[in-house]
Amino acid sequence: MQPIAASELIINERGAVYHLDLRPEELATTVITVGDPGRVPQVSKYFDTIEVKRQHREFVSHTGTLGKKRLTVISSGIGTDNIDIVLNEIDALVNIDFETRIIKENLTTLNILRVGTSGSLQRDIPVDSLVAATHGLGLDNLLHYYRLEHNEEEKQLLQSFCTQTQIQAQMSQPYISSASPSLLKHFVKDFFHGITVTCPGFYGPQGRVLRLGVKNPQLINNLTQFIFGQHRITNFEMETSGIYGLGRLLGHHCLSLNTIVANRVSKEFTKDGKASVENLVKKTLEILSNC
Repeated sequence: MQPIAASELIINERGAVYHLDLRPEELATTVITVGDPGRVPQVSKYFDTIEVKRQHREFVSHTGTLGKKRLTVISSGIGTDNIDIVLNEIDALVNIDFETRIIKENLTTLNILRVGTSGSLQRDIPVDSLVAATHGLGLDNLLHYYRLEHNEEEKQLLQSFCTQTQIQAQMSQPYISSASPSLLKHFVKDFFHGITVTCPGFYGPQGRVLRLGVKNPQLINNLTQFIFGQHRITNFEMETSGIYGLGRLLGHHCLSLNTIVANRVSKEFTKDGKASVENLVKKTLEILSNC
């Protein structure tokens, strides 16, 4: 096997991967991703110990322990373009030998959990409630650059989604990937389950109209009304599909957890976003520390 070239895997002068500025020993095997760099200390303040604090650009990382579990919390920034960086680099930290630049023979599987905010697409999922995504359905194009193959259920879901919404006529072909069952099973009580749609922007791509008209004014209605068997779309945001798709290809267990800060059907917004996020953080850490 040929070593990976320096131009492809960039390692800085302290032996850390370029964007995250983390060395292999500084990453735990359970990783929490948050969008906002300011949310990293909001999570790590509950750790019993913090052994590593690193920051490069929008990527802030804290690694420490909670009880007997070692955890890393990393800020990804917004969007699947940043998820491409975060997922590939955390995988490189555990599965590529930085000395030889060769992929390791024995690969490590990470548990990766997104903890973030989201907009509800169902009237019965109110603001400040919690959602665990059974699937990430991408309206972005990140996974079109990789060799993602859908299983039979995913193919049927996508076909039904495209037939019902006709969304592929106005934007790139959607893709879909499933959550890790081994993680999802721990997040049942107090969580709604459903499909999380990932959009490549916050305004037009999520159907918001300020000064610009949108190409698909029926987007919210089409997403809200979609149903396939027991599946429905619960919410949308900007990272989940990238995490699920790349995580699956790289062999990691991934789960996206969201607190609802806006309900796009009832047009409501949370009165206390900080408390809403705090509730999700505390619940996530409580569950993780016991599983």
